[in-house]
Amino acid sequence: MTGHTVLWVYIVLLFLGGLMGFIKAKSKASIIASSIFAAVLILFALDILPFRYHLAVLIFLLLFFGSRLLRSKKFMPNGMMTILTIITIALTATLNP
Repeated sequence: MTGHTVLWVYIVLLFLGGLMGFIKAKSKASIIASSIFAAVLILFALDILPFRYHLAVLIFLLLFFGSRLLRSKKFMPNGMMTILTIITIALTATLNP
């Protein structure tokens, strides 16, 4: 498994989470934000942008999901995305791209 593979899995889960937010709660913000961040991460996964800088985007997402988790105290979806983001950061930082 490579860092790129881990990032692709995260991208899919991120987009699906935004899609679920749109379907269940009619949240346009969820689908728009997840699409934008997924698109940016795709640029890193395809090596259009230097792969090592993907960590900055993931750290931003970690702070975003973490702060929302602290405010809402609800595990879904922010807690799950916080955990997934931590795992993705750890794996992509340690695995070869």
